[in-house]
Amino acid sequence: MPLILIGLGGFAGAIARYVVDGFVAERVAGAFPWGTLVVNLSGSFLLGALFALTVDRAILPADIRGPVLIGFIGAYTTFSTYMLESWQLVASGAYGLALGNILGSAILGVVAVGAGLTLGRLL
Repeated sequence: MPLILIGLGGFAGAIARYVVDGFVAERVAGAFPWGTLVVNLSGSFLLGALFALTVDRAILPADIRGPVLIGFIGAYTTFSTYMLESWQLVASGAYGLALGNILGSAILGVVAVGAGLTLGRLL
């Protein structure tokens, strides 16, 4: 049963990723992959907050860790897409955008996890 629940979480996470990325991409033009950045940062924040609520604070049941943290967040965040889009920026000669995407996602992702952990620990 845990594998089915993780799969269902992944199903929902993949759909959420598609919806959020599309929503952002429709509203922001340009070569920079803003949708992927928003997905990665919001996923990092959610992972931090939910980790704090399940592991640190034990407010949420441990049973949700697999379906939500592994399934949903794992499918929702987009590291492989982030790497592909970064490579495409490099290949097109947009070195500054590629560097901005790589560093921005990494640095802001760590900040988002920290913010999520902080919020989760305060709740």
